[in-house]
Amino acid sequence: MFEQFKGRAEGVSAEVYRFATRSGALEFITGFLQGEGVADQPGSYAIWAACPFLDGIERQSLQQLAGLKLEVTRELAAAAKIGISQMDWALADTGTLAGDSSRLDGRLASTLTGMHIALVPTSGILPDMPALLERLKPDSSAYIAMITGPSRTADIERVLTIGVHGPSRLVIVFCDELGGTE
Repeated sequence: MFEQFKGRAEGVSAEVYRFATRSGALEFITGFLQGEGVADQPGSYAIWAACPFLDGIERQSLQQLAGLKLEVTRELAAAAKIGISQMDWALADTGTLAGDSSRLDGRLASTLTGMHIALVPTSGILPDMPALLERLKPDSSAYIAMITGPSRTADIERVLTIGVHGPSRLVIVFCDELGGTE
């Protein structure tokens, strides 16, 4: 199902990567941030919302990366170049990410920044929406987010515009070692 998801997501301009281990995914992300010129100034820094991916990772080494902030506020998110958050599932038939976004920091990192890096457990790939609906728990989820590619709209004079209502770039990082969400 990974290849199907990848094809669908890339079809709507998302970038998709897969790593076997957390360390491999982390190495990619830190290199990616450096390559994007993340720095300690508004418009150039990255924010990383609290998530299971960070459990067990040495945060002190991450905090030494210039421009990376492990604290997410509305002000930081609005001025950040890149936001990193974790999603729970990926729908293979549409290339859509889905997750419980009840936590404010995850919503801010995925919607207010110019670029969103979404971490996803590879085991969270589902075939379609009915499979997702079987796993959702409306009683405990105040906010379910679904993301299909970078933000886009064509409601302004029928001209496609990228990034009007959210990030203009979506980078999806699957991690086999991340485990499931059930």
